[in-house]
Amino acid sequence: MTAPEVVLVGPMGVGKSTVGRLLAERLGVGYRDTDDDIVAAEGRTIAEIFVDEGEPVFRAIEKAAVHKALAEHDGVLALGGGSILDADTRALLAGQRVVYLSMDVEEAVKRTGLNAARPLLAVNPRKQWRELMEARRSLYEEVATAVVATDGRTPEDVTQVALDALELKEA
Repeated sequence: MTAPEVVLVGPMGVGKSTVGRLLAERLGVGYRDTDDDIVAAEGRTIAEIFVDEGEPVFRAIEKAAVHKALAEHDGVLALGGGSILDADTRALLAGQRVVYLSMDVEEAVKRTGLNAARPLLAVNPRKQWRELMEARRSLYEEVATAVVATDGRTPEDVTQVALDALELKEA
């Protein structure tokens, strides 16, 4: 069975895509992002899926995309911020090398501007981001092999800390 070299989880805007690409490059493996898979398969943005179909439909699409990627991809895999809400997904992550990229709300504001393109943050973004993190933090921690704080760090620094935490050697 194929398994990813590293799986990245964490909130929206934490840098999973940027760090994921750097990790893949440093490890000499491929990179894949389940959000990109969903957009390609559905032919529309995640925000459009949320607006048109609602969160439950999006979560079902996301679950299928994550399970497929976990079974197929052997490089670095970045998961959408809410993918860990699903118990079956969390079970599949058991025994995998999972890095939880964390950040505080002030860093989230700087990075994402907590803008309306993020459908779960459309109204009172700071409050909603805090509530999302309160609901999700323990789930991220549950699946994580390593937790890497991204606050005030460059993507290169975060990548190195992740490599060190997982004791992985560069290609």
